[in-house]
Amino acid sequence: MTASAVEPYASTIRRAVRIPFASWLRRSARLLWAATGIILFLLLWEFGPTYFADATTRVFLPPLHEVLRAGLGLLQSGELQANILASLARAVAGFATAVAVAVPLGIFVAWNRWLGSAVNPLLELFRNTAALALLPVFTLLLGIGEVSKITMVAYAAFFPILLNTIAGVRTVDPLLIRAARSLGVGRVRLFSRVVLPAAVPTIFTGIRMGGAASILVLVAAEMVGAKAGLGFLIVNAQNSFLIPDMYAGILTIALLGLLVNTLLVALERRFSRWRQPA
Repeated sequence: MTASAVEPYASTIRRAVRIPFASWLRRSARLLWAATGIILFLLLWEFGPTYFADATTRVFLPPLHEVLRAGLGLLQSGELQANILASLARAVAGFATAVAVAVPLGIFVAWNRWLGSAVNPLLELFRNTAALALLPVFTLLLGIGEVSKITMVAYAAFFPILLNTIAGVRTVDPLLIRAARSLGVGRVRLFSRVVLPAAVPTIFTGIRMGGAASILVLVAAEMVGAKAGLGFLIVNAQNSFLIPDMYAGILTIALLGLLVNTLLVALERRFSRWRQPA
């Protein structure tokens, strides 16, 4: 085979190799740019207390390497894992309860306009009542044990999920519904094949908001009357003047929240594969 005959194949191979590499390069550049803020924050945390803070401030705001060292010590002792598991057990129980109740209820309320108009004022009243403001109520009624903490988590996650489910079902494009009905699609099939898939992104927005709220409220609840959990770890470290341990607990909560959000985003994509990217 002559060189002139081989050249078209060679150029095709070069283009095929160049395109994936260029795509990988663009993705890497976007990822690096997205991480810039976090990198700058971590650098400021490391060098700010060391070089720009006085001795007193440095005691209460230790540099990042001291916090990481304290976190490693908590890991080696098993204390961090035990508190993470305690918090996760409460968070999962409360969050799962909220999802199991709020999503079907939101669908039912949105699908029945008269019921929605009747309960909407009540929903608006309770959605604006902060879960932390009800901490004394839950404690008095349910005690300081696991039930009150799980109930608080469920309450905090319930309303974002419920309201976004209602909004997601109500804002489905009417043209989709009319088109499906014109094709003779029944009520149950219309709901399962048209309405619910179209509402999934909005519902998952509420689920992600509920996940964030559940972790926030749980940590606050664990600071009162708990014997394990990340909230207990933080307040116990503060009372014992173990400041690096306290920040290690706070950093763990931030990482846990990021992990939960990442998992929920992946789950949303799994249920929204049919949607074409804009």
